[in-house]
Amino acid sequence: MDTFGGGLAAIGNTPMVRLGRLVPQGAAEVWVKLEGTNPTGSYKDRMAISLLTQAMQRGDLSKGDTVVEFTGGSTGTALAFVSGVLGLNFTAVFSDAFSYSKQQAMEAFGATVLVEKCVDGKITHDLAERMKLRALALAEQPSHYYADQFGSADVREGYVPMGQEIARSLADGIDAVCAGVGTGAALMGMLDGLKKQGMEPQVFALEPTQSPLLTTGQSGGHKVEGISVFPDPPFLDRSELSGVRAVDQDKAFAMCRRLAREEGIFGGGSTGLNVCAAIDLAVELGAGKRVVTLSCDNGVKYLGGPIYA
Repeated sequence: MDTFGGGLAAIGNTPMVRLGRLVPQGAAEVWVKLEGTNPTGSYKDRMAISLLTQAMQRGDLSKGDTVVEFTGGSTGTALAFVSGVLGLNFTAVFSDAFSYSKQQAMEAFGATVLVEKCVDGKITHDLAERMKLRALALAEQPSHYYADQFGSADVREGYVPMGQEIARSLADGIDAVCAGVGTGAALMGMLDGLKKQGMEPQVFALEPTQSPLLTTGQSGGHKVEGISVFPDPPFLDRSELSGVRAVDQDKAFAMCRRLAREEGIFGGGSTGLNVCAAIDLAVELGAGKRVVTLSCDNGVKYLGGPIYA
């Protein structure tokens, strides 16, 4: 990403680390891509720069325009960051179901944040629909542009370099990859990048057991931010999957704490969920194999929530 100036040049080329203490003897290697080292502390920076620069190149978006999106915060922070550098304005439709620190981060990058109220602090499909409708209405105003993180092809494309970076780091082979699914763009884009480098590992999509939309079709309230909101994730290609797995959110949050204390990896709920599933896969595959997953963002964003309380 070093063709861009300012902070945009720091997007991507994130470290890969191998887990040591948490992986049982006789299991496969588990490697984690530390996406929290991107400028806003999330892999969503990759999506934001792809989406906004492509829109500007097509002439769909011009300097001074206002970008609009509904978001749980990580996407919004990334869009606010990239918008500011590109001379754009950004308005986020957010909710109090998500970490307040994410609202603060968006505002720090100059965003206007509109808050949609949740019920009992839970993330639900109904909440997402209300946020979406509010964002779409705002985007109808003159000089406003709906980012469309759930539909634009530029979103999936933004994650292709992540897969290419993983392949270059582990050039002698990868047996399986797994990641939690929101839109499915990160998992599918990562796979696209791996394929460009000649790799075709097993691919597993993940979700919390509290909202098993992919495994059972049942929606439920949960607290793993950024995933398991839509019954049919727009970028998820099920034909590419080797399986879908559900992980209990409490187990995922406990893993977050262990990752911080025992491996020095500080992430959010989706990171804990990803690592839980990766370790289970490593045990199943056994020694001599290799599993890759993602630390999606930095744990600083979650200090005000249930994970590190």
